[in-house]
Amino acid sequence: MDIPFPGDTLQTHTEEIMSARTIYLSRLIGLYCIVVILSLVIHKQATVDSVTALFNSPATMLLTGIIALAVGLAMILAHNIWKGGALPVVVTIVGWLSLIKGLVILLLPTGAESEIILSWLRNPLCFFLCMTPSFLIGVYLTYEGFRPRAPA
Repeated sequence: MDIPFPGDTLQTHTEEIMSARTIYLSRLIGLYCIVVILSLVIHKQATVDSVTALFNSPATMLLTGIIALAVGLAMILAHNIWKGGALPVVVTIVGWLSLIKGLVILLLPTGAESEIILSWLRNPLCFFLCMTPSFLIGVYLTYEGFRPRAPA
């Protein structure tokens, strides 16, 4: 952890750290979303088969929920920023969505919900519609994370 120079305010130092953290997380999440969604789309049938097997395995669902919960908590604890433009807010929302996803997987019983999700994934149009928001978020975060910025 960097120590602020004399005369620097803690607020300014914190904003610089958060800005670097925001950029890092936007790059990480953005590239992750793009690569994973492209892989899922390229291997559509394998994706549907894998998600079907996932929903039919309580142990794997438990592990998935625990991991999603941990990722969401880590992101929220490291980056819970609701001001400063769209980029930090989108990164924060992704963290909260991951936390909510983990809680839903852990706390809600499986059953009819999984059949609804599987029916969406089996329908070609719905499959691509389900993948589109995550892909677009990935493109946005990647672009903003790697976009050149003027020095402060």
